[in-house]
Amino acid sequence: MRPGELLSLVKFGHSVFALPFALQGAWLASGGVPAPRVLAWVVVCAVAARTAAMAFNRLVDRDVDARNPRTRAREIPAGRVSAPAAAGLVVAAGGVFVAAAWALNPLCGRLSLPVLAVLLGYSLVKRVSFAAHVVLGLSLAIAPLGAWLAVRGGFAGDLAPVLWLAGGVLAWVAGFDLIYACQDASFDRSEGLHSIPARFGIAPALGLSSALHVLALSCFVMQGTSAGLGVAWWAGVVLAGSLLVYEHRIVAPDDLSRVNTAFFTVNGWIGVGLFAGLAIDLALTPGAG
Repeated sequence: MRPGELLSLVKFGHSVFALPFALQGAWLASGGVPAPRVLAWVVVCAVAARTAAMAFNRLVDRDVDARNPRTRAREIPAGRVSAPAAAGLVVAAGGVFVAAAWALNPLCGRLSLPVLAVLLGYSLVKRVSFAAHVVLGLSLAIAPLGAWLAVRGGFAGDLAPVLWLAGGVLAWVAGFDLIYACQDASFDRSEGLHSIPARFGIAPALGLSSALHVLALSCFVMQGTSAGLGVAWWAGVVLAGSLLVYEHRIVAPDDLSRVNTAFFTVNGWIGVGLFAGLAIDLALTPGAG
C-alpha cells in the first residue's frame, strides 16, 4: 500500500470544507490573526479531526461501498487500502486530535473526546435515521466553535458572531450533503439505508437543500451584522450566495451529472471566499469581530 492511497482514502485535499470555518472562528475570537502557536494547533486539530472522521466513514461503509456501483472503486473495496490500515489511521488521527486539543488548553482537551464521538458517530447515523445530513452539518459546525475556545480558553466575550457562523455552517453542509445524497437515492432505498432523498424523493430533497442554503446565507448575514463587519465580509457573502445559486442551477432532479462540480468545486470556494472576506475585513477594520 502506498502512502498516497491513505491520503486518497480520506480525500485529504477536501479539508478545505472544514478548515476555513475553523479559521474563521479563530479570527473572530482574536479579532484578527491569532497567536502563531494557537493557530498552528487549530490547524492540526481541524485536519486531524477530519482525517479521523473520513477514515472511519470509509471503514464502516466498506461493505456498502463494495455493493454500490458508484463507490465500489474506493480504496478499501478495491483492495488498495486494508481495513486494519484504515482503522490504524482512525486511531492515529484521533490521537493527534486529542493531543492537539490538550495542547491548546484544558477546556479544549476535556471536550475533545465528546467532539470526536460526534464526528465518528455521523458515519453510523445513515443506518438508523435520515437525519444524517444534519449530523454531518453539526460535525462541521463544531469547527468554528472549537477554534473560538482554542483562542479564548473559555466562553468569554460576545458569542453571537461565532454562533451565527456555526448555524450557517450547519445549514450549508446539510444542504450540500442533500445534493450529494441524491446520487444514491435508489441504492439507499434498496439497501435499507436512510437519507432524505431515499425517503422523500430527489425533487423534495433538492427543494429542502435550497431552503437550507437560504438559511445558511441568512446566518452569514447575521454573523456580519452582529460582528460589525464591513465591505470585504459582505463581498464574501455575495460571492457565497452567487456560488450557491450556481450550484442549484447545475443540478436538477432529472440531471445529476454535475453533482461533483456542485459538491466539491463550488463548496470549496464558498469556504475559502468567506474566510478571505473575514480575514481582510478584520485586517482593514481593527476592533470588528
